[in-house]
Amino acid sequence: QSYCHRLQHDMYFLTSTSRLNEQVVDKIVLQLNRVYPQILTNEEAEKFRNPKASLHTRLSDLLKHLQKKGDRHCQEFYRALQINAEQLFNDLPSRKILKTSDPTEIDTDKEQYMLNDRGPVFFLACFSVAAGLALLWYCCNSETQVIGRARRILGFSPIIIGRHVRNICMLYLEDIPRN
Repeated sequence: QSYCHRLQHDMYFLTSTSRLNEQVVDKIVLQLNRVYPQILTNEEAEKFRNPKASLHTRLSDLLKHLQKKGDRHCQEFYRALQINAEQLFNDLPSRKILKTSDPTEIDTDKEQYMLNDRGPVFFLACFSVAAGLALLWYCCNSETQVIGRARRILGFSPIIIGRHVRNICMLYLEDIPRN
C-alpha cells in the first residue's frame, strides 16, 4: 500500500479533534520544511503554520497538499509524525492494518498460553510414560538379542534410574531367559 493511500486512509483519524495539537503540527511542518530534500517550501510552511487559520483546516490542507505531491512527500510526513508523535503514529489505523496483515505472524500472548497451560508435571508424566513404553517395547522384543545390551545400559545407569528400580529391572532381565 502506498503512503498516499495510507495517508488518505488516516486523514480522518489525524484531523479529528485533539489528536494533534498546535505544537506537534508546527514541529511536523518545520521538519518537512527543513528535511532534505525539502518537502515544503518556506511559503508553504508559513501557510500551514498560520495561527489565524484553525488547526483542523491547516492540517487538512497539509495532508491534501502532500497527497498531491506524491508518495515520497507522504512518506516524509509519516517519518515526521513518528519522530514528533510516536504514540499517535503507532495508533494510526493504517499501522494497525499493517501489523495484523501478516498471516504468518504468531500472536505471542496466545501462543504462550497454549504452550504453558499444562505445566511441568504434565510434561514429566507424559515423558515418563513414553520412556517406560519405549523401554518395555525394547526389552520385550523377541526378535533382537536385547538382554546383553539392556543389562549394560541398566548396569551403568544408577544416576538415571534409582538403585532400587535398577535392581528390579535387572531381576526382570535375568528372568526373561529362564522363561
